[in-house]
Amino acid sequence: MNILFMGPPGAGKGTQAEYIVNEFHIPHISTGDAFRAAMSQGTPMGVEAKGYVDKGLLVPDEITNGIVRERLAQPDCNAGFLLDGFPRTLQQAESLDGMMTELEKKIDVVFNLVVDRSLLLARLTGRRICKSCGATYHVMFNPPQHDGVCDKCSGELYQRSDDTEEKVGTRLDEYSSKTAPLLDYYRNKGVLKEVNGEQDIQLVTAEISSILRGLGE
Repeated sequence: MNILFMGPPGAGKGTQAEYIVNEFHIPHISTGDAFRAAMSQGTPMGVEAKGYVDKGLLVPDEITNGIVRERLAQPDCNAGFLLDGFPRTLQQAESLDGMMTELEKKIDVVFNLVVDRSLLLARLTGRRICKSCGATYHVMFNPPQHDGVCDKCSGELYQRSDDTEEKVGTRLDEYSSKTAPLLDYYRNKGVLKEVNGEQDIQLVTAEISSILRGLGE
């Protein structure tokens, strides 16, 4: 099963992806994680990507497409994958179609997690991440037992530079203008499934799992 997750920043794609890949035993391919790794390592591509991320802008297609193509060609994707964070533009969607044709694959279903903008702002500006193990918390919705300390490894929690209110607003505006049109693109292909991302996490997971099981029958 080849799955694509869509939805604005803060919609819960990463959280849901963790449950789905464990249930269906497929790799989770997150371009966001790949970019952050490249930026932390200071690679040439990472340095270039960081210039855009620090401004709250989307990373250009030419930096992104090659990473995705190489990842989808790896053997662990043969039985399926969950792609999160790509495509973000119509041009990227067309590039993905080309990749799928080359690799003799297809996107089976596209999930769009729908969340109100005000809730997205609250979710993103309150997010905290562990510097040591990468565990994610939220000051309101999922706080650690001790302020600023990871429950899992006692590492220091921090707020990402692109999670400030100003940069979050910029990212949401970018998403609305450039990525939201993809919904019609995949709706016209008959593969789009919209899910209420404001529900409890378990309810969102159950709805997505139910759809996937139905497609697999």
